Amino acid sequence: MPVLTGRLLSALGVLLVIGLLPWLTGTDPARTILHARYADREASPAALAAIRQETGLDAGPLRLLADWARGLLRGDFGTSWVSGRPVGPDVLSALGVSLTLMGVSLVVAVLLAVALSLRTLRTGARGPGRRTPRARAGALGAVLAALPEFLLAAVLATIFAVRLGWFPPLGWGGDQAVAAAVLPALAMGIPAGALLGRLLDDALPGAFAEEWVRTAVACGLPPARIAGYALRRVLPPLLPQFGFVVIGLTGGAVAVETLFSIPGLGGTALSAALAQDLPVLQACVLLLLTLGLSVGVAVGAARRSLIGPALDAAALPALRRPRLPPGRALIGSACALSALLVAVVAYGMTRDPLHVDAAARLAAPSAAHPLGTDALGRDVLARLGHGAARTALTSLAVAAVTLVVGVALGVLTRWTEGLREVVNALPPVIAGLVVAGIAGPGAFGAAAAVAVVAWAPLAAHTAALYEQERAATHVEGAVALGAGRGHLLRRHILPGVLPPVLRHAVLRIPALALALASLGFLGLGAAPPAPEWGRMLSENMPYAERAPWAVLAPAAGLAAVGVLAVTTAALAPATRRGRGTRRGPGTRRGPGTRRGPARTGNGLRTGNGLRAGGRPRAGSRDEA
Repeated sequence: MPVLTGRLLSALGVLLVIGLLPWLTGTDPARTILHARYADREASPAALAAIRQETGLDAGPLRLLADWARGLLRGDFGTSWVSGRPVGPDVLSALGVSLTLMGVSLVVAVLLAVALSLRTLRTGARGPGRRTPRARAGALGAVLAALPEFLLAAVLATIFAVRLGWFPPLGWGGDQAVAAAVLPALAMGIPAGALLGRLLDDALPGAFAEEWVRTAVACGLPPARIAGYALRRVLPPLLPQFGFVVIGLTGGAVAVETLFSIPGLGGTALSAALAQDLPVLQACVLLLLTLGLSVGVAVGAARRSLIGPALDAAALPALRRPRLPPGRALIGSACALSALLVAVVAYGMTRDPLHVDAAARLAAPSAAHPLGTDALGRDVLARLGHGAARTALTSLAVAAVTLVVGVALGVLTRWTEGLREVVNALPPVIAGLVVAGIAGPGAFGAAAAVAVVAWAPLAAHTAALYEQERAATHVEGAVALGAGRGHLLRRHILPGVLPPVLRHAVLRIPALALALASLGFLGLGAAPPAPEWGRMLSENMPYAERAPWAVLAPAAGLAAVGVLAVTTAALAPATRRGRGTRRGPGTRRGPGTRRGPARTGNGLRTGNGLRAGGRPRAGSRDEA
């Protein structure tokens, strides 16, 4: 009941804010509609009054919302203020396009996520007698996750559509409908799959460190079956993130849809918001919310099906990530990359990022301009260095805020589940238009807009881990010993929740930088010509073939931030164990326990106390 109530109240609240958008932002919808319909007509008081009377704006916002709600009951989405056509057919057609593109992108994302974690699966499924499995996705997953979707889309379109001619560069549908979906799906699915692959690869070592893996190997189970059991073990906490990716591929694909001229729902919502076409915007947001809530319900049902009755019976072992010393190569690479990035940023900050040299427009790298110049003749190195503080530091601050908010709201699992689903279904650009429109354009407004929606994935991850940790056997034992709620939260639950969520928050820093940059490009962030990495990408994208250095420099900066984020997550401390928890294989054993593998009666040694042939030794515990 709390979940359903939260979903309904959150959805109604979002629709109310969208309906009041023109009045909240302080703009005059009549003037915007007049310019959209009649570009050359003067905005006289009489013309504006006629527009208000025709659209019902003179009746006030509450009357508009009431009329729109009554139309929905009849299956009528209303009439567009700009085009004068019914909203329903166009919006439903855009929904079909977005769902098709989402399906293809999801296939790409899942395949990439499995590929990134395949090495960890193969190593762990062979059993704990070999090297303890580590997360293997590493720098490759970080670079792919940090790639801007619009940059990846532009590169794919330039190579495979323009130069090679394998795919159509623009459009949707017709005889080449399947071919037209390939490049957009790759551009959207690769970053999403890299994020999912990193999260999956981070969770798998904890599953392979549990005792049941020893038992399964000793019983002769094939590695493929053990890998399947490990996937089922780690999927329940990750399924909410999968749901977030599904919705993000539908409503958050504005840049890719615009680049390939795809009439999807995200682009339609953005165009309606910019044109103050309220009926179209309300219909788009309503469909996105409905889709988001439907995916949330499906994800919840899938989690319950995978976990089974163990969640309610408090018999679910806590998933623990083994403590593994970081490799020297990882530390060395991180230090070298950090030193290089700091040196480039420091040198760039000694130069003037606003100086315009018209004679050196799009100049190649040289001694005077080590990274070349942009389309206005400004030094790329200077703008890269000065933009680092604005982009990277702001992203760190937003990540810290969203981590605190996400953990706090994620602990309140049932009361915030509906709010998480609704916030996730809202496209980030639309949230940016609302928040930045109310708070005013600027760096603070853009940061607040990103933080409004960025806490939801962390809260969902926290809630899934919190629910699973609460059902662990050691928590049940602590309750039986008289532990209070605060002690349970502090010593048993949060130590198992915070480390994975912290690593997740660090992995999202490049995505936060891109979100801030996209709002700045729309004029909702810091005012130009302030240097920002995202604005550098957007401003120089039309000149990518002629001056690739102007695009590669900020893209490399974002990729470097992503690699450093993954390295920091890998070096973060592993999950602490609550009191009374069972230590996994490879960890230090307490006093009184027998070290090393047990010896069977026929002289063979096994790692978990099983006799040869699969029969358990007397007194051993089989956790398979």
